[in-house]
Amino acid sequence: MTGVTPGPFRVAYHDAPVQTLLDKPGALAVFSFSPATPHATDPRHLHVLQTALAAPATLECWSVAGEVSHGREDDLRWSRGAGWQFMAIEADESAGGIEAACEHVYDRLLAHLDASPERHLLRVWNYLDTINSGEGDAERYRRFCSARARSMAAHGLVRFPAATAIGHRGTPRRLQVYALSASADGHALENPRQVSAWEYPRQYGPTAPSFARAMLLPQGGLAISGTAAVIGHASHHVEDVTAQLDEAVANLRALLERAALPAFDTLSPLKVYVRHPEDAATVRAALARHLDASVPRILLQGDICRTELLVEIDGWCFENAA
Repeated sequence: MTGVTPGPFRVAYHDAPVQTLLDKPGALAVFSFSPATPHATDPRHLHVLQTALAAPATLECWSVAGEVSHGREDDLRWSRGAGWQFMAIEADESAGGIEAACEHVYDRLLAHLDASPERHLLRVWNYLDTINSGEGDAERYRRFCSARARSMAAHGLVRFPAATAIGHRGTPRRLQVYALSASADGHALENPRQVSAWEYPRQYGPTAPSFARAMLLPQGGLAISGTAAVIGHASHHVEDVTAQLDEAVANLRALLERAALPAFDTLSPLKVYVRHPEDAATVRAALARHLDASVPRILLQGDICRTELLVEIDGWCFENAA
């Protein structure tokens, strides 16, 4: 790891109003998952293009131990404090399709990073609609992966961040990307049960997905990429959401073991993306078998990047409170 080590960083779920969370010292970002949540003008509030499968919708809050500044640069919003930075940008595809939108978003994001003290990209979320539309290499997710890889290569990115790519059913043809960066680099982790995403065979598209399975943060936490029922490079348990959830949890536990971290607990908020809302109760029941009741979790309706996959989980693991 290089650079000045950032201060403590934490992620937690809350039911308080958006403005109450933004007013707290050290609030770096607040995320809402319901169209009914009032929008704040503060650039630290992002309405995520995913729909919560429970009401009232919980908010996600990122916080740091220090003063936070924030602003906008055209279509990019940012906030920074204590060695950490939140960035978010959206693009409409009407001008040139998913690839043009992706290249615009990543070019803007990475150019901003190049000029930032918090220049190390650690974690990225990518939300695009109709992610599975298109046949073969024309599939929207495959086209997105190709455009994203081109932008990262053009900016000389030599270490892939942890990442999630999920389909949304919000604003049509709207690409939303948000990210976490820091003044010191993290350590990318791979899962011993899975082939590294960038080494996937050609059957998954002309450009393999470019992300790390997880990222050890410079202050010790773990940022976990979207994790599904993939063993090696193949999807497992087609049409069985319970078995897919069981396999995804096994993959998560393998990452915790690789990171030498304890089991998920109150400091391990998870986001669970469920393709079919009618599967939410089944997924909740399966999670209850695997996770202690104290583990925070949000269920969101989200389309997984492979049509046969029904559920995916991402999240965080922090060993000690700040």
